[in-house]
Amino acid sequence: MEKTFKFKNKVQKKIPAVVHIDNTGRVQTVEKNLNPKFYKLISEFFRLTNIPIILNTSFNVDGEPIVSSPKDAIRTFFSSGIDVLVLENFIVKKEN
Repeated sequence: MEKTFKFKNKVQKKIPAVVHIDNTGRVQTVEKNLNPKFYKLISEFFRLTNIPIILNTSFNVDGEPIVSSPKDAIRTFFSSGIDVLVLENFIVKKEN
């Protein structure tokens, strides 16, 4: 993460999962020319939600190591409360 910023109150209410207990968050920027696919994802999320942020966090569940392969990702996805898994160009959703 590149920088730490203190979030304003109105922003904290919009993105509580991103804000730490001290009202700060670590920001990582994405440049269109260096990572066009991820930049497009963030831009589309912003268009749909009016929130220009995607949370980047470790992918693991309590007591398990961090996911390090597609096989780990699928196993963790199906054994957790996660609703949607994006794996490269695939979107996997659980049936209700």
